Amino acid sequence: ITYVNSEADLKAFCGEHGGAVCTSSNARAVLEWAFARRTRAFFFPDQHLGRNTGARMGVPLERMPLWDPRLPLGGNEPGAVDEARIVLWKGWCYVHQRFTPEQVRAWRERAPGVRVWVHLECAREVVALADDAGSTADIIRLVEAAPAGTRWAVGTEGNLVNRLAREHPDQSIALLSPEPNNCITMNMTTVEKLARV
Repeated sequence: ITYVNSEADLKAFCGEHGGAVCTSSNARAVLEWAFARRTRAFFFPDQHLGRNTGARMGVPLERMPLWDPRLPLGGNEPGAVDEARIVLWKGWCYVHQRFTPEQVRAWRERAPGVRVWVHLECAREVVALADDAGSTADIIRLVEAAPAGTRWAVGTEGNLVNRLAREHPDQSIALLSPEPNNCITMNMTTVEKLARV
């Protein structure tokens, strides 16, 4: 299973070899589809999305070994992959990797009553401290349904958080991190480039 933001060649390779492409919204459904066909899934490039989704599905953490491509057997003991349910590629989204447990704790101290919501691509330790975690679509739906006066610290891409704050001025919506976390890759896609395609 590969994430939709992977390169086209990787997505094509997955499809050619009986795999699939997922988004953060349908990662669970795609893993369920995979488990109906095979004993285990190889999930890349984002270990955190795979781990957090697997954990929500009841897959024990010890059955989700990390595969480091630079190490023999991915850095695992012999047989670890045979016992795995999900093998996680040692990769991550650099935007979501920057959110930390300390940032969640700082918001809790600084703004009692704030709701912390993070993306499933955040590290497991961050997800565990947040009020909840979900996909980009989940975050948007949650904010849209929230009453006026709701206070949020959101751990996801900065442009989305800023857009939500502009669209919902009756709520207090801020980025979880004190530093801007904008995705350079997504920002390379412009209206002009789309028109050229």
